[in-house]
Amino acid sequence: MEVILLENIPKLGKAGTITQVSEGYFRNYLKPKKLALEATEKNKQLLERRRLRLQRVALKELQDAELLAQRIESMTLVARLKAGEDDRLFGSVTAGDISELLKKEGIEIDKKRIEITESLNKLGLYTVYLHLHPEVKAKLKLLIEKEQ
Repeated sequence: MEVILLENIPKLGKAGTITQVSEGYFRNYLKPKKLALEATEKNKQLLERRRLRLQRVALKELQDAELLAQRIESMTLVARLKAGEDDRLFGSVTAGDISELLKKEGIEIDKKRIEITESLNKLGLYTVYLHLHPEVKAKLKLLIEKEQ
């Protein structure tokens, strides 16, 4: 029996694909849990419309992420922190700190999307990477200055 998967199911397929399953598996498991629909012509047309709508949404998200990346790459974020001798900070700058600094600039980025490639425990200029979208990665310049 042909079914249209509504969600990703391991070893069976990804959401939106048409696959073959036994009638019992569909009737007793997939249909009650709303994981699949029977692959009728009407449902195939619904799937196609849904797929086109999701493509448009995904394209818009990609464009928004690219615009945000351009904005981020054109700015230099400044963090003013207490530092001791040899320009070493008392502690270090974390992804959470960077997220808070970005929030003050009007950009909301989850700290889990911030990639710090080197230890940020000295004064200076650093590059931090932000994962805005699976296909878009932005470079942020972070300047750490001594607090007066």
